[in-house]
Formats: sequence, structure tokens, C-alpha cells
Amino acid sequence: MIFIASLAISPVDIGIIASYLIATTLFGIWLGRGQHSTSDFFLGSRDLPSWALLLSIVATETSTITFLSVPGKAFVSGGNFTFLQLAIGYIIGRIAVLTFLLPLYFRHENSTAYAVLQRNFGTSTRKLASLFFLVARTLGDGLRLFLTALALQQFVDIPFEVSVLILAVATAIYALFGGVRSVVWNDCVQFAVYMSGALLVIGLIFWRLPGGFGQYLQFASDTGRFHLFDLEFLPSDGHLTLWAGIFGGGVLSLATHGADQLIVQRYLCAKNQRAAGWALFWSGPIVFLQFTLFLAIGVGLACYFTQFDPSKLSLAGDQAFARFIVDDLPIGVRGIILAAVFAAAMSTLSSSVNSSACSLLDDLGGDAWRCLPDARRLLLGRSFTLLFTTLQAAVAIGAFYFAFGTSVVDKALAIAGFSAGLLLGLFFVAIVAGRIPSWQANLALICGAAVILTIKFSTNVSGYWYAPLAAGSTFSVAILLSKLVPSYAVAPQGTPAEEHS
Repeated sequence: MIFIASLAISPVDIGIIASYLIATTLFGIWLGRGQHSTSDFFLGSRDLPSWALLLSIVATETSTITFLSVPGKAFVSGGNFTFLQLAIGYIIGRIAVLTFLLPLYFRHENSTAYAVLQRNFGTSTRKLASLFFLVARTLGDGLRLFLTALALQQFVDIPFEVSVLILAVATAIYALFGGVRSVVWNDCVQFAVYMSGALLVIGLIFWRLPGGFGQYLQFASDTGRFHLFDLEFLPSDGHLTLWAGIFGGGVLSLATHGADQLIVQRYLCAKNQRAAGWALFWSGPIVFLQFTLFLAIGVGLACYFTQFDPSKLSLAGDQAFARFIVDDLPIGVRGIILAAVFAAAMSTLSSSVNSSACSLLDDLGGDAWRCLPDARRLLLGRSFTLLFTTLQAAVAIGAFYFAFGTSVVDKALAIAGFSAGLLLGLFFVAIVAGRIPSWQANLALICGAAVILTIKFSTNVSGYWYAPLAAGSTFSVAILLSKLVPSYAVAPQGTPAEEHS
């Protein structure tokens, strides 16, 4: 488990958390008033401001896993800032998306990321790509909900299932009634809350240390925690290195921000390609600074516990921040920080269920659902939002009963790299080769998945390599098939119906 004991908090802190959840939910419902079509519900009428989309992209990437687990990377013995190597790759990957993939989404009025694949490979490939996305998104965000619910359970001392229910209902209500407009604006609020909480924590650590900021710097220097670059290429234990960060993180970001409906949906909410590109580009440096802050908190926790409670230095990385919040923060401040923890989770989960519902409706549903009247489509979209909320809750509960609890951040990123990497390979096929038959694209996806599953279960290769390996495998198989079995006349696959929403 992530935490080692029951950490029940005061009624004042519980009141702060409850007030925050209720206020966020009501705000989301208010934002969603007046929606009459799926364009409103899933795309915000394509007129959301760039700065709001920027903060939404960053907040969507930042779950409870990020908030609680990333500080642990610098807290544990031997921990350091090498996790930032991944953030360097994230910036490179975003630049690649901006250059190669973003134009694809604005050539036509696409409703999802995978509408592009239909034009190049056919309807069946669009549906298969959507299926990969939906399965991976449900599993990955189910794990994020698991970690968040586990935190709430042990903070408030309630049954785990009740914890899942509270978070799922609070998130689903404003996603259900408010749609993507509610999700984006609530993401902006969540970003402000969790970043303020993180800054408050690091400030309190500096203030409480007898030597202040100077003691912090000396401790970090003496213990090697400011170490940033690891130049080993393929370490036997699969730990993160500069090359895995640049190539693995770069391709992971290229995949998640270029081929994953969760993020691509944000671009489609923008007024035009330039506005979407601005939001995409600046999200990279902000995520880098955000990771730097979270890692700095991890170093601060190690320094703080060394000074005041050395017994806690044996805590696992995922446990340290949570124990500091409950044991060392004053009443009231503790509630604010815990609200920040749940803010990080709700921003990701609400985005996830909304984008999943959109993909199911427009990609898997095909022309039959795309041509329904707006009122009927809107009802289906809301029903699917509720469906995916339920499925993620089921994954979280399953993870709890199977005692899934170690290195959650690495596993969630590995799942993201697996699915988005496979789809990224197809997007590159579209750029390089243009149109190929559906069966070739579909077989390439399946072969790429088989390669990554084989690597997963038979090697110690870091999960940060899954995205480039998945993309490379899918791309290579598709290109090979197109050369071995050429198709000289592949008809365009787009249809007016796919642009209905």
C-alpha cells in the first residue's frame, strides 16, 4: 500500500476538503449551463482561450500520482533530480507535435484525434485506435483514481469504496453536466490550487528548518540530490537515464500530446491552429518547472525528517509527502494541501471521462451515432461520461483488492507510453506513406502491441522506452506491409458524417 498507517485528520480539515469538492462541483455545473449540442459538450464550441487551454493541458497531466509520487523520487536515499530528464524529453516531444502532428488536426474540422486515421486508413482503423485509447485511458486513470482514493481513505479514515465513490461522484457531476468547458475552467482552478499548495509546503519547510534555505541547499549538496544527468544508456535495472528521458520522454510526450484524445481534445477546443500551438508549446516549460518544484519538495522532506524525525527516512517515496502533510502541517493548512492533492486528481479524471466519452461516441459509434440529432447525441455523450467514471472506479477498487501499490507513477506512464506510442506510429505512417489499406494499419497496431507486451514480460527495459518502441514497431510493420503488399489505389476514407460534431 502507498501509506503505512491510518492517518485520520481533524474535522476542520475534513470540512475544508468537503467544501472544496462541493464548490468545484457547483462551479462546474454552473459553467455547463446552456449546452445544446455535442460541439458544446465535447469541444466547447471551439472558442476557449489559449491561456485556459494551456493550464488545462498542464493540469490534466498532473494527477495525484504526480503530486504525491514525484517528490518521492528525490526523497528516497540516493534520490535526486534525474526525473527532470523526462521533462526535458517532454519539451522536445511537444515541439515535434507542434511541427508534425498539429497541422493534421486543423486540415479538416475533426471531432477527435482518430478522425485523421479514418481519412488515411479507413473506418476500422479509426475504431481500433479508439479502442486502444479507451482501454489504456481507463486502466491508467483507474490507477490514478486508486491512489487518490487511497489517500482520501487513510486521511479521513473511511472505507476505500466510499472514498472512491466520493471522488468519482464529485468529478463526474461537473464533467457530466458541464462538459469540456466545465472541465477546462475547473482545470484552471485546480492548477492554481495545487501549485499554491506546493509552494506553501516548500515555504513551510524552509521556515521550519533551523538553518532555513541555506541548510536545505547544504543538505542537498552533501547528499547528491541536485544530481541531474545520468548518461548510462541501457542500465540493467531499467532506471531513468538522460537517453531514456530524451528519447523515451520525448516520444512519450509526442505520443500523449500528439496521438492521445485526452490532450488532442484541448487543441480542437481552440479557435485555430495558432492558438492551439501556443498552448501546447508553453505547457512544456511549465511542466518542467512544476516537476522541479515537486522534486524540490522531496529534497526538503528528506532534509526536514533528517532534522526532526529520522525514523521517517525509511518511508517509501510515495509515503513521505503524505505523512508530512498529516503529521507535520497545522490544522487548516493541512486541509488546504489535501484539497490541492484532490485538485490534481480531479483535473485528470474529469478530462479523462469526457475525452473517453467523445471517442466512444464519435469514433467507435461510427456514422450511425455521428448522424443522430444533437439532443440524442448529447444524451449519449453524458451517458458515456457516466459509464467511464464507473469503469475507472471499478479499476481503482480492483487495484486496491489486488494490493497494487508500488511505483504507481512509473506504471501509469508505462501504460500511457504503450497505447499512445502504438497510435503515434500510425500517425507517422500517415505523414510518411499517406494512405494504406485498413488491414495493414490494423495488423501493424496489433504487431506493435505484441512487441511491447513481449518486452514488458521478458525484459527489464524501462517503461519509459515503451513509447518509442511501440511507435517504432507499429511504423516499421506498416511500412513493411505497404512495400510487400502494395495497394495502388486506396480511396479516401473521410466522410461528411464524421464532421457532424
